[in-house]
Amino acid sequence: MRPGDHFDSDAPINQPKLGAVGYLRFFWRQLTSMRTALFLLLLLAIAAIPGSLVPQVSSDPNGVVQYKAANPELSAVLDTLGVFSTYTSVWFSAIYLLLFISLIGCVIPRTKHHAQALRARPPKTPARLSRLEGFTTRPWAGDAATAVTTATALLRRQGYRVEQYGDSVSAERGYLRETGNLVFHTALIGVLIAVGIGGGFGYTGQRVVVEGYAFANTLASYDSFNPGRFFQESDLEPYSIALERFDAVYEQENINALGQPVDFTATVTTTLRGQEPREQQIKVNEPLSIGGTQVYLLGNGYAPELIVRDGDGEVVFSGPTPFLPQDANLFSLGVIKIPDGLDEQLGIRALFYPSAVPTATGAYASNFPDLINPLLTLEVYTGDLGLDDGVARNAYSLNTDELTQIAGRDAAAPTIELRLGDRVDLPDGLGSIELAGLPRFVSLDVHHDAAQGWVLLFAALSLAGLIVSLFIPRRRMWVKAVTADDGTVTLEYAGLARGDDPGLEAAVAELADRHAAAKA
Repeated sequence: MRPGDHFDSDAPINQPKLGAVGYLRFFWRQLTSMRTALFLLLLLAIAAIPGSLVPQVSSDPNGVVQYKAANPELSAVLDTLGVFSTYTSVWFSAIYLLLFISLIGCVIPRTKHHAQALRARPPKTPARLSRLEGFTTRPWAGDAATAVTTATALLRRQGYRVEQYGDSVSAERGYLRETGNLVFHTALIGVLIAVGIGGGFGYTGQRVVVEGYAFANTLASYDSFNPGRFFQESDLEPYSIALERFDAVYEQENINALGQPVDFTATVTTTLRGQEPREQQIKVNEPLSIGGTQVYLLGNGYAPELIVRDGDGEVVFSGPTPFLPQDANLFSLGVIKIPDGLDEQLGIRALFYPSAVPTATGAYASNFPDLINPLLTLEVYTGDLGLDDGVARNAYSLNTDELTQIAGRDAAAPTIELRLGDRVDLPDGLGSIELAGLPRFVSLDVHHDAAQGWVLLFAALSLAGLIVSLFIPRRRMWVKAVTADDGTVTLEYAGLARGDDPGLEAAVAELADRHAAAKA
């Protein structure tokens, strides 16, 4: 029933307006809540998924080029969204910065509150302990003061902070739980700072090295190089890596996995300034540590060594050329461009078959990645290769629109076929070409991360803090001596947990038993 003087008004209810400052305060509290921080952490993990599914410009620029060539329509969309540079994209950076701000906004107030709680006294004993968890009673043969003193000493030995309030003692422990929680979140901030700032001093570079050749850790030696924003060329520590040999082991017994790679080993000679050369090995999951960098073995293939001579027998081109593998059996494509030394500029599109077998169409295929029946086929073109116009050209492609084919499917002379040691004359008396060797090459990825040690430290602290926060319970215990009218003393025991604590009732009972045993 409403009171008699109740009055219903038809006027609209005027709610208080937040205003600009009020809305800013509201959004700040939402952003700095732990729920938002956890959501942003999950969102950051989801946002990182495209970086593992699609090749990245920072780590695999050649893979990006191949992906765009194979998926032109999808690549246009992904490029617009910045997926090929996921970790430096606007949307990924926005999530990263919001998470950073949210964590700081969570940790600072909680740290301040926790510091105050560490200095505070345990709370006063509740008037009715029977309403709390694990409530139990025990008779006491002595006086109340002795009971409280004994309980205080017992609780202190168990790691509780204690405070006496009359004929009762209040105890509290488990502050390490919140400390571990704060260490966990502070370490996450440390990881974000280390990755964000340390990444600016790092760099990654890729280099293809052929057997018998070496590369030096200088900027000009890399095939591709992606520096951090704070990188300087003087940060490159001088060293060299020479590829002595590359050993590949393929499956040959299991017919269902024939030709599958079993093991790759690159044997290299490393030389640091002022030190003796060392022979070391690089495997797929065993990078080489040298000069503050990690050198990873990414890929491998064949680099046919060709010798091209002019009509007088003078060598105009000689050396290995890395070919791009096209399938698991290392059927490979290569392009050779010879702008000088012959009567005309020469362009060669070559196909290499490590284990050549004829197909039903009359073409060749490779049925095994090792050198069982190696064959090199060449289509030869003459004309302007476009190397003199100052425009950069892809070393692995040959534009034949303005060229004339002199050997191949569309020419009077057939496609040239070379086996190891073969030497064949070029059409029109241009000279000759010889397959002198079939060395292997490896693709090396050189990675320098200045923040690697800091990230490891903060990750270890984060894990330690998480373990502490999960396994240390936060508890309050009370022991109260109640004196009856006849002078008998009864002890009341109870506890209270902050969060779930399935062992609390057992802990209260154990305290009561130990207290009784201490009196005995």
